[in-house]
Amino acid sequence: MPIAHERLLPLALPQPPDAGAEFRRALAGRRFGTVLADPPWQFTNRTGKVAPEHRRLSRYSTMGVEEICGLPVAEVAAELSHLYLWVPNALLPWGLRVLGAWGYEYKTNIVWHKVRKDGGPDGRGVGFYFRNVTELLLFGVRGKHARTLPPGRSQVNFLATRKREHSRKPDEQYAIIESCSPGPRLELFSRGVREGWTGWGDQAEESYAPSWKTYRHTSAAERRTAAAALAEAD
Repeated sequence: MPIAHERLLPLALPQPPDAGAEFRRALAGRRFGTVLADPPWQFTNRTGKVAPEHRRLSRYSTMGVEEICGLPVAEVAAELSHLYLWVPNALLPWGLRVLGAWGYEYKTNIVWHKVRKDGGPDGRGVGFYFRNVTELLLFGVRGKHARTLPPGRSQVNFLATRKREHSRKPDEQYAIIESCSPGPRLELFSRGVREGWTGWGDQAEESYAPSWKTYRHTSAAERRTAAAALAEAD
C-alpha cells in the first residue's frame, strides 16, 4: 500500500499541543491544596529583551493570556486551596485575570527583590518606565475560610535573593509556601522536580538545565557546586 506522500495527498501541518488536554491527562483525578504557577507569559512587545521569545535569545515557548486562563486548574484544586501565581510587573492585570479564571480570589502578594551578590539591587532588570528589580507572587484563595497556616501569620510578604537564569524563581519560595499552605502541592510550569511536589510542564524533569546563554549563577551551576562539595566530602 503506497504511503501518503507517494500518493501526493496533502500533509497536515503539525498542530500545537493542546495544553488543556495535556493538563487533564496528566492530573486527572488529583486534587491539590496548593498550586504554584510561573506561566510562560507572552509579552505584547515580543522584540524587547524582556520577551522570552526574543529572536536573538529564544529562551522558551510562551502562551497567550487566553491560553493560560483556559487551563482547567479549578478541576484539580481542592475545595479549600491556595494559589501562588508569578506575574511580571507589566502584566499585573493579566495575572489578576488568570487568578480569577482559575477560580481563586486575590488576597495579597509576596514581593521578590532581586539583589546582587553584595546585597544591593540587581539593576540588570528591564522595563520601559523603570528598571525592574522586583517581581510579584500573587496569592489567592479558593473556598471559605481558606486562611494561611499558623506560620503564615508571622511571615512577611518580602523575599530578597539573587536571580538566576531568565525567569527562574528563587528556591526560597518553597519553604515559605510549604509552611504557610496545605498539601498536596502542585507546581505548574515547573523547572526540574522537587520532593513533595507534583510538577507539570515541559521542563518538569530531573535533568532540567537552561539551554540558553544566561547568568553564571544558575540552578545547573548550583547543582554542580553541590555535587563537587559532596565529592570532596567523600
